[in-house]
Amino acid sequence: MTSGEQAFTDAPLVVESLQKSFSVNKKVIRAIDDIGFRLSPGQVTGLIGPDGAGKTTLLRLIVGLLLPDAGHIDVLGIDAVKDPLSVQRAIGYMPQRFGLYEDLTVQENLDLYADLQGLPRAERPERYAELMHMTNLGEFTRRMAGALSGGMKQKLGLACTLVRPPRLLLLDEPTVGVDPVSRRELWSIVYRLVEKERMTVFLSTAYLDEAERCSQVILMHQGKLLGQGPPADFSAKVSGRSFQVRVPEMNKRTLQTRLSHAAGVADAIIQGGGVRIVMGAGLLPNQEQLLADHPEGRIEPVPPRFEDSFIVQLREQGGSDIPVIAVDRKKRISPERRGEEVIVVRDVKRRFGNFYAVKGISFTVRQGEVFGILGANGAGKSTTFRMLCGLLPASAGTVQVAGMDLRHAAATARERIGYMAQRFSLYGDLSVRENLKFFSSAYGLAGKEQRSRIDWALEEFELTDYASANSRDLPLGFKQRLALAAALMHSPDILFLDEPTSGVDPLARREFWHRISALSEQGVTVLVTTHFMEEAEYCDRLVMMAEGEILAEGSPEEMKDRFRTPESPEPSMEDVFIGWVNVHEGVVA
Repeated sequence: MTSGEQAFTDAPLVVESLQKSFSVNKKVIRAIDDIGFRLSPGQVTGLIGPDGAGKTTLLRLIVGLLLPDAGHIDVLGIDAVKDPLSVQRAIGYMPQRFGLYEDLTVQENLDLYADLQGLPRAERPERYAELMHMTNLGEFTRRMAGALSGGMKQKLGLACTLVRPPRLLLLDEPTVGVDPVSRRELWSIVYRLVEKERMTVFLSTAYLDEAERCSQVILMHQGKLLGQGPPADFSAKVSGRSFQVRVPEMNKRTLQTRLSHAAGVADAIIQGGGVRIVMGAGLLPNQEQLLADHPEGRIEPVPPRFEDSFIVQLREQGGSDIPVIAVDRKKRISPERRGEEVIVVRDVKRRFGNFYAVKGISFTVRQGEVFGILGANGAGKSTTFRMLCGLLPASAGTVQVAGMDLRHAAATARERIGYMAQRFSLYGDLSVRENLKFFSSAYGLAGKEQRSRIDWALEEFELTDYASANSRDLPLGFKQRLALAAALMHSPDILFLDEPTSGVDPLARREFWHRISALSEQGVTVLVTTHFMEEAEYCDRLVMMAEGEILAEGSPEEMKDRFRTPESPEPSMEDVFIGWVNVHEGVVA
């Protein structure tokens, strides 16, 4: 056997000439288009790509849950097409919505999956102890799975997947919807599996900072393989093209919008106290062109990131450009009104039985402001949101929205509020147009006004081509567009966004925040919760919550001041988040 043949045999996963198509609304979609690659043993390989790239389809083909139209899949020496059951017994697989049984305890879920995986009873105590130590769930074995936080559920799902340790572990976006603390804990578990058990891990992720933690990255787009290699190799392709732009006293969202549409700029994203840009190939930023009326602005080179390469490569493949969104000047509020307090929260508590989910919080939000509420899973963010929307009464304290006390005028206040829920909450069996018609009717629109707003939503959010498609069949990024369009049908003064970009790819995330910036400029007040810490940079001000209490309040830069050091003069918002949580828990002074 040659060395090349030996390497082929040793690879835990080999994919050759793989193809898979689906028929959707009489249209053939090539989900996997002639893909081929192999994984190296004992490494973490990341599967990266925008919504609709084919990542989940590829993982399901590898597991044997789908059959390919053509091609070959070798999993641990097993032909996945001919013998999918053997593959499923040999590997570990955690899908996006792992099947925990919420009416069972943590221990009962472990027992159930041990039975399903055929783990001998004599081996269970030692394996359970190891898994509980690894996931820090040992003291929660009697708690119902449904009562766990989002991060704890993900860790339990991973523990159930690992009841019988596999040689190959497939994870489909395991960190979506969990806070930075839980993300770090999950990655610590993954590293431990690779280092101590020599497990091979293949995971998809929507977080590009996670891609940089992988040994190898496989980049997909529209069912095709764009490249495979170490993240540093991708970053090197855009070396010398990344810059940080700072303009004192200029709103970062305004600066980002301006730079996004500037000639020669391939990408612009808020980062730190300014905007990070990536220039087109062979181009350098021109101070006079980019900042003609702001000579005090600064443009400085910065090291490239994997995300820079990812965005540039997708743009070159025809990825969607940032849309030009017109601001309605008639609705634009005066600078004086931007200081008006439109949301006032005073000493608000929310109790469920003997448990206080929110413990006497206070803050205010001004007209036209983008205001963020950050916190770990279970911090009380969503409970606070539901109280502000009038969907849940406060147990104590006062909540005023748009000048109305929600204890007495919740229904009236809701007429001026738009709400985009954490999970896609539209009707999957209705078409895009039918959803827009339903929600506009619910907001009291009818006749010519309703038809006009539906036409506006279809055009503004580029949903015209999908108007007749059922909403459940939309790619995640288009579901997000539809959900935001539905929330804006009645032109609300205040917009609530609960984890609006959870799981969507970076291109869709950029487009989403571009729309939010335009709404804010128009005068719409925006409240947002997010687990994606870089999005906190888009907020004018924010509060940090933990266990129902507010730990800190201020602008992103003010939040960072607490954790600036000579070694870390520009801490990331994730560093700040972890720092405040540690302060709350007494880990650091």
